[in-house]
Amino acid sequence: MKEMQLSRIVNMENPQSVLDEVRTIALMMFQEFNFDTLDQIFKDIVRLFKGEYPGYRECNTEYHNLKHTTDTFLAMARLVHGAFVSGENFSREQITLGLICALMHDTGYIQTLDDDIGTGAKYTGIDTKRSIVFMDKYIADSGFSKEDFKYYPNILICTGLDTEIKEIQFDSLQTELMCKILGTADLLGQMADRTYLEKLLFLFYEFKEGGIMGYDNELDLLKKTMDFYDMTQKRFANKLDWMNKYMRYHFKARWNLDKDLYMEAIEKHISYLRFILENYEKDYRGHLKRGDMVKKLKEKQK
Repeated sequence: MKEMQLSRIVNMENPQSVLDEVRTIALMMFQEFNFDTLDQIFKDIVRLFKGEYPGYRECNTEYHNLKHTTDTFLAMARLVHGAFVSGENFSREQITLGLICALMHDTGYIQTLDDDIGTGAKYTGIDTKRSIVFMDKYIADSGFSKEDFKYYPNILICTGLDTEIKEIQFDSLQTELMCKILGTADLLGQMADRTYLEKLLFLFYEFKEGGIMGYDNELDLLKKTMDFYDMTQKRFANKLDWMNKYMRYHFKARWNLDKDLYMEAIEKHISYLRFILENYEKDYRGHLKRGDMVKKLKEKQK
């Protein structure tokens, strides 16, 4: 029997498989759960990233792409479920809003049709604020009740690494928890991705276009990823109140596994990255083989 790994539980390359698992998780919390709004928004987000949503271009950022959004969406559902089974009190409506915020959190990278200069990466650093603007417009255009969504900015804002959560005036403990859970899901989703190390090469070019300073080249970003890992651990502890602890509760309830598959995956990535940097620094690309990402990068650079 193969070892249970995060990438083997759900086909993360298939958005519908991700949605199906999220629905299963929601029904573990409530026997009756209205998915109408969530299903519609999920469908629209997939269309948006594929360039099929009116007025917007196809996503052209390879790191902050549709898969990262669905990775975050599923990580959000798992954390919320873990919190729920450990005793946190969320309503169906609060859970739905949290999941919708996960779907919306990187819409700020998507360009409008008349925005034909560069890629969405140029919005790095202001992407979270742009995502809030997009969600506000989407709610108005789609005819959803603003009352149902009124607390979303205080949840969505937490994906910004510069957000000072302690300064936010939350309406309830549940909204604060959703905020911190989303901030956690965003980090866990990207760092546990099976192709995380390969996608970091694309992240360097997103940072470069977005004017994010501090990285000389691809290799420099890979080296500084070790520091980023340390920073995330401090953020989990000091800013996000260890919301990542709820993953273990989820996997125990859903899969009868007393472990956190996200942290296991992340630690394997960091260990392998350390191995590459110590032994194959001059040929780091040659040791990043998953998902044909390096091949895709070479094609883009021709």
